[in-house]
This record gives sequence, C-alpha cells and structure tokens, in this order.
Amino acid sequence: MTQQDETPAFVRYQIQIKKTPNILDHPFRFRVKVSRVKLAKHILKEAIQYRGKLNVILSRPCVYGVFSGPIGGFAPRESLCVGCLRCTTEHPDMVSVHHNPDRDVLGDSYFNPNYIDTVVHEAEKGHIPIRGAGYRGTFGGTGWDGMWTDMSEIVRPTRDGIHGREFISTDVDIGGKPAYLHLDSTENPTNAETLAKTVTIPIPLMFDVLPSALSILPRGSQVLSKAAAQLQTFAVMPIASIKNFSLNTERLIPLIDPENYDETTLKHLKTKPALIALSSWNPTVYQKIAKAFPEALIILRTEFTSAHLLDAYEQGVRTFHLTTNYHGRSRDNRFILDLIRQVHNLFVQAQCRNEITLIGSGGIVAAEHFAKALICGLDVVAINTPALAALQAHFYGECAEPETSQFSLPNQLTIDWGTQRLKNLVSAWHNQLLEIMGAMGIREVRRMRGEMGRAMFQKELENEAFAGIQGYERQ
Repeated sequence: MTQQDETPAFVRYQIQIKKTPNILDHPFRFRVKVSRVKLAKHILKEAIQYRGKLNVILSRPCVYGVFSGPIGGFAPRESLCVGCLRCTTEHPDMVSVHHNPDRDVLGDSYFNPNYIDTVVHEAEKGHIPIRGAGYRGTFGGTGWDGMWTDMSEIVRPTRDGIHGREFISTDVDIGGKPAYLHLDSTENPTNAETLAKTVTIPIPLMFDVLPSALSILPRGSQVLSKAAAQLQTFAVMPIASIKNFSLNTERLIPLIDPENYDETTLKHLKTKPALIALSSWNPTVYQKIAKAFPEALIILRTEFTSAHLLDAYEQGVRTFHLTTNYHGRSRDNRFILDLIRQVHNLFVQAQCRNEITLIGSGGIVAAEHFAKALICGLDVVAINTPALAALQAHFYGECAEPETSQFSLPNQLTIDWGTQRLKNLVSAWHNQLLEIMGAMGIREVRRMRGEMGRAMFQKELENEAFAGIQGYERQ
C-alpha cells in the first residue's frame, strides 16, 4: 500500500483551542451581598446546636462555590454566581443577589450584555457556556427569537458529529456553479472555466470588514488576517488596509470602492487574491476586474435590499455578500431573518439559486443565529461585532450603523492573543453548528441551506393556531 493509499477519504476539520484569559476585567453577572453580622451569629448558633461538627457547620448553600473561599460567606466569590438563588431561598434574611450594574456598559441595546457574556466566554475557553441554573427566559419573541429549529434527534439518533462518532461535513463552496454543462462535438465542456471558479472553505463562516474607526489600525487587521489564515477561511478587508499594513492576501478579500478604482488599485499586493469584493454595483468596473483577474472570484458586497441583484447575476456575478447594519436592520427597518428568506426566494423563483453563493452579515451575534441564518438561505455567514466582542472591544453608545459606530480595542491586545480568541470563538460556533446538524440528521452543511422544513416561525404558527379566535390580533 502506498502512502497515498493510506490517506483517509475524509479529514475532520479541527480548530486548536486554548484557554485565553481576558486581558481586561470582565464584569461578572451578579453581586452577592451577605450580612456579616447575621452570618457570624448563624455560625455561632450552628456551632452550639451541632456541638462542633465541622462538616455541618462549614457546609455551604451553593454548589457553585460562591461561599467556598478561605473565609466562606464573609467574602463571596461573586464571579462564580449563576443566579440560581438557592442561598436567598434558604437564608433570605442573610443573603441577597442583585444584577451587577457594571454590566450595563457592555455592548448596546441589540448586542446586549447577555450576548457579550456568551461571546467572551466562548473566546476565552472555546466552547459554549453551560449553566446549571436552567433557562428562565422567554421561548419566543422578535428577531431571531421568533424562529425555532426542528431537532428531532430521537428519530435520528446516530447523527453525532460533535463527539466524533460520525462524520458531518461543514465544507462549503464559494463561487458560481453552472446548472448544467455545455458540451461541444467532442463531448468536452465548453464552460470548463466557469466550473473551476469555486473556492472551498471548511466552515461556512468568515470575518466581515472592520468598522471604519478600526480598519485604519494595524492590530485589528493583523489579527483578522492571521485568524482567517489559521482557520482556513477568509476576512473581508479594505484594499487600503491590506496595502498599508503589508498583509498577505492569501486569506483576505480586498474590498474595493468602484468609484475609486483604477489600474493601480490591485497592484503591489503580495499575492493575487482568490476573491475580490466590490462595495457597490458598477458593471464597468466589474468587467475590468474580471478581465484583469480572470482566475479571481468577484463578490458583490451590497445591501439586502439592493435592486441590482438579478441584474448583476445576468452580467456574471455569482457571489453576493449582502449586508444590514450591526443590529440586523435594513434601511427600511426590516430584519435580516426576513431579508435572507426574501433574497433566497428571489433567486429560487429566478431558477438560479443553486448557481450562486449568498454571504450575509449584520445582526448575527450568537451561535444559534449562525445556524438559523444558514437554514433561512445563506451559504456563508460573515461576522463583525462578535469578533470585536471576542477581542474585548469597547462599544460607545448604540453601535448600529457601521459608518458612525465607535469602538476601541484594548491597548494590551497582542496579535497572538487576538488570533487565539477568534479561533476559540469560531470553534465554539462550529461545535454548536455540528450539534444542531446532528440533532436534525443533516450530514453536510450544504444541505442545510434553505432547509425550511426544519424551521418553525412563531408568528406563522400563532396565526395558524389562533386565527379566527376572538381577541387574537393577527401578526
């Protein structure tokens, strides 16, 4: 048997995670207040009542170790509190638990402190946080909370990719895929050049362009570049940043403004880019770039509500990067979940959905949003603000519009630290995707795209169940 024969047919995509502690103090969720006088009286009372039995006297009403420090409840370890409230139930006169007001400065109204907590935990440890207190939130709502996924793992129990017992592929192709072959008289494809125009990445996730205030700083761009390379995915980056910081374009997608394009725009790059993104639709510039870089895939990066999508498709564009603001809203205030479904159906009705690649960004700030966006119709998700949260960036006020939002990165940020944090974050999201796919019985992520049979929408279900009932207002 040759060495080539020994190569496995499938190579499992693995991300090397490593615990990477925060470089800034992250505010914990709860404040635990204990009346020290009452606690001392309680301990004295138990010492008399139980006649010095230390195992009883020193027992603590917390399985998470909040009161297990050197001096117990006299100095609670608030960072371990999960808010189960067992201590306040057993000793309401002695202990109280409150939300930490320091968390109010995290994120903004959309990317709220709960999401920030989760992303920071994922970036630090590389896995989804699990809290033993259970879920006490609502089971529906607006935005992504209005969508539920069908995970009937009891029916399909063998789809278990996260633990390695069955292979689940998360490879995805970027680029054009012709609906059929054109053959000449010798039965050779005449559109072979089109067939080769795809790039495969091992996870349907990439990094979106940094906000304007950060794209001019070298550290953020260098971190994205190195993380994208190690994760074998891509990062969208302004062409000016790539040139100014002398970055390797092997895993970068240069973002070009058609209004400022000329023959020198893409010169002096270290390597020829595999993908090039246009920030708006300009047929003339598109044709110039396609002629100058025939092997590159050209991406049209525009808003979901753009009126030029089908026109661009007719003129050769096969990859679209559709955007909203950081809160997932379009200019007419529609949410990204509905916009993805609309654009997906637009290309389905045009009978060309399988020929194109849809990349989407904006308002996707949690691992569950990642999976839901794919189900709604995206091929690839591009993340922006979650990457900033993983790097412990500070949000100044409401950060909705990319042009006006203000962020700052920690002064202590290093390239290696930031790269590992992003790798940990992507690993956690990748594992969550495998968990959802395994529970759905889907073995490759390409089949997950637009799989609306595995999705349920709260408004639609309520309308179906309660329409016609007096007092119910149709949503």
